[in-house]
Amino acid sequence: MATTQMTEQNFEEVVASSDIVLIDFWAAWCGPCRSFAPTYEKVADKYPDIVFAKVDTEAEQGLATSFNIMSIPTLMIIRDNVVLFSQAGALPERALDELVEKVRDLDMQEVHRQVLEQQNANS
Repeated sequence: MATTQMTEQNFEEVVASSDIVLIDFWAAWCGPCRSFAPTYEKVADKYPDIVFAKVDTEAEQGLATSFNIMSIPTLMIIRDNVVLFSQAGALPERALDELVEKVRDLDMQEVHRQVLEQQNANS
């Protein structure tokens, strides 16, 4: 499956319609972003049931700002409307595959329980 271009306009729809969404925050002028792109595309092809989205931080500054993206590339993973991972830097193919599998294997009921506990503790 090819990657999906994510914008402020389609963000909600993409996240709501998919269990797992990987987001690559990138820019055309960023060398490491361009180097990571083929790896991201290759791994996306292995997981057709997962959305692999790309956010051009130059075109979508509002979206990048809303997630406090300070350096690129930054990879973010959202599952069931919970941000599970956010890290700057490009990953090698094997590490990205392992990360996808770990996210797939998570017990999301437990994750949601922990999020609720944390929200209750902070209020």
